[in-house]
Amino acid sequence: MNQTLRHAPRLTVLALSLAGAFSAHAQTQAPAAEEQQIQQVVVTGTYTKNRRTLDSQSPVDVIGAKELQSTGSTELATVLGRLLPSVNFPRPSGADASDAVRPAQLRGLSPDQVLVLVNGKRRHTSAVINVNGTLGRGSAPVDLNAIPLEAIDHIEVLRDGAAAQYGSDAIAGVINIILKKGAKGGDVEAGWGEYQKHDGKQWTLKGSTGFALGDNGWVRLAAEVADKDPTNRAGADFRNPKEPLYGQVTQRLGDPESRPRTLFVNSQYRINDDLEWYGFANYGHRYTSAAATWRTAYNGGALRSPTIFPNGFLPLEDSTSTDKSVVTGLRGELAGWRWDASLNYGSNEFKLDLDNTINQTLGAASPTHFHAGSLQAAESQFNLDVAREVPVSYFSGPLTVALGYEARHETYKIGAGEEASWTGTGSQGFAGFRPENAGKNGRNNQSLYLNLEADVTEQLSAGLGVRHEHYTDFGDTTSAKASARYAFTKALSVRGTASTGFRAPSLAQQDYTITTTNFMVVNGVNTPVETGTFAVGSRAASALGAVPLKPEKARNLSIGVQYQPSAYFTTSVDLYRIDIDDRILFSANLQLPDALKAILAAQGYTVGAARYFTNALDTRTKGVDVVSTYRLPLQQGARVDFTVGYNYNQNDVRRVAANPALLTQYKLLLVDRQTINRTTVGSPKDKLSLSTDYTRGQWNGRAVVTRYGRFTVPQNDATLDQQYDPQWVLDLSASVKVDRNWRLSAGVDNVTNRYPAQITSKGNLNNGGIQPYSGFAPNGFNGRFFYAKAGYSW
Repeated sequence: MNQTLRHAPRLTVLALSLAGAFSAHAQTQAPAAEEQQIQQVVVTGTYTKNRRTLDSQSPVDVIGAKELQSTGSTELATVLGRLLPSVNFPRPSGADASDAVRPAQLRGLSPDQVLVLVNGKRRHTSAVINVNGTLGRGSAPVDLNAIPLEAIDHIEVLRDGAAAQYGSDAIAGVINIILKKGAKGGDVEAGWGEYQKHDGKQWTLKGSTGFALGDNGWVRLAAEVADKDPTNRAGADFRNPKEPLYGQVTQRLGDPESRPRTLFVNSQYRINDDLEWYGFANYGHRYTSAAATWRTAYNGGALRSPTIFPNGFLPLEDSTSTDKSVVTGLRGELAGWRWDASLNYGSNEFKLDLDNTINQTLGAASPTHFHAGSLQAAESQFNLDVAREVPVSYFSGPLTVALGYEARHETYKIGAGEEASWTGTGSQGFAGFRPENAGKNGRNNQSLYLNLEADVTEQLSAGLGVRHEHYTDFGDTTSAKASARYAFTKALSVRGTASTGFRAPSLAQQDYTITTTNFMVVNGVNTPVETGTFAVGSRAASALGAVPLKPEKARNLSIGVQYQPSAYFTTSVDLYRIDIDDRILFSANLQLPDALKAILAAQGYTVGAARYFTNALDTRTKGVDVVSTYRLPLQQGARVDFTVGYNYNQNDVRRVAANPALLTQYKLLLVDRQTINRTTVGSPKDKLSLSTDYTRGQWNGRAVVTRYGRFTVPQNDATLDQQYDPQWVLDLSASVKVDRNWRLSAGVDNVTNRYPAQITSKGNLNNGGIQPYSGFAPNGFNGRFFYAKAGYSW
């Protein structure tokens, strides 16, 4: 851990020094009668009632609705990436379905190593699996952007391993999204935005309202509709003077066109004093049109499509993502036990069509529109949770005993595309799913957990948890967690946790299969290659050395210090270490020699490259989180809130799995240098956020400065690696309450119009200059963004 602190930049030391200065000032400024505390009650990571963030044995960030609405973005993942230093949300482009469902990272780990809850209930994952060269390659995480900001009351982010409490996926932490509730009040807001380049125009209409269900219940609705135009930061194409459009911008690089429509419902009804019904549900539909790689008019010396697209063409991947979920349950109290029984169903279906493209095998008879197929992920769950406080004479407080049972059924389905999309070379941009790719797979999971928490003394609180799970496809696993917090004084405390955890291989990782065209660098040239992605248990994958996937196993350690000398100031510093064994990665693109091509051809696969999922690495992640907040009261009820947030993260490889003997024979690496280094250096090494929020009467102003740390885009040839220097980004916003009901807001994101460095031309990694920016850039590459909002509330 000392090495981690030595490598943290001097800005962290400065931030802590400022925090100390704020502390001394707060002690003299804060009136003792002030009741407006920074601390809040949290429900994530604990089964104890009325646990505050200050008392938490693990670090928990609480993000309110005001902060969620403080930027120009309407995407939840983008907002979290700006508000939380430990969250990274890059914006890949030209990465097939990953353009439509972009993955987010917590603490530099895989996107599917963070668990997402809604109102404390497990959220289903996306059907999309990221199989192109993006951060999070090989993951199939929850689609955070399917949850509209308008439905959210606040978010609790637990930055700690929590598999013993919540089960699979909670290795990096837990994001718990708490929905708005109650019958009173409502709001509606219209928003507009546009980038400096006069593209990416956005129109948003959203609102929420509540209704009473008699005297004992309520139902609350939230809806959001948006239209977002694409952005384009591609360069002009000067690769071939023979091209009809030589010197023009033919590629599209940036955000896709997107049209999300989402509805959330949250409700509750008290049946009697000891019994309550609750339910919440959502339906979302998002259309996305993302660009593939420009197909030139000439393919070698011949025209690619002289009769349909004589000047070349840009394939468009038009997808529709349909998201559905419903949770219903009863909760109450019986014989001193709090209990909660619920049913939970969620599904995501991703349908993909191709437009403005052809299947070259069909020649002049080729259609220009194709249905490429569909993916669907679904989960059904039953949960029973009980808890009670048991008096213990020698404890300063009761012992909270929590028990639970969960049964979960998961399915993953691939639907075939129309024949024209996959026959021969398939539709350009994305060849469709073949009938042999189609199918449905499922598994069952059952788990039991026990959690104990208590205030042992007035200074010491502690917790123990254990969870046992059984999966029908790979067997049993057990996780445990111990945590404690000791308060030296009312202002100063230390906390720490030690836990084991796991992540079950997703059904998508086990069963995803497709044959499609991928661009690979062959002899220094970006070349289209037919690539087979094979399910781990298939004969084709087995012929290339694949073995069944095992669950990832994790060990988390953390220790932290909390300091709150007054109601206005709080700071925390948490060190952590996360060891993960048998991390599941998507293999390298194996460019096959003739002998291996022949083996696959005998099974009916005519491909030039292959890939599959494998337990590839053991890794260690070390880091530090610093969060400091200070409220400065001013005259006439005004105040200024300061927040300093910092994350430093270091990922190292401890072991690489042995290469399959067959691949070694042909000098192929299943896990190549690029695949390994994506997990270690692809995300920012550190991130610093400095925010100031000023409120006076009806006026509010906010300024946020974010420093995104150094990262590297790796290649298999180390000389082609490109390291990106830190980047500072300034966001400004202001709002005014015109009268009792109306509020106007405006702002500028990326005020100084900062762009990441362009991709070097070495090795033709920028595709002749038409793709100048990397999708690894943590703040994207769209530039300055202007926005305005008008809202009415009641």
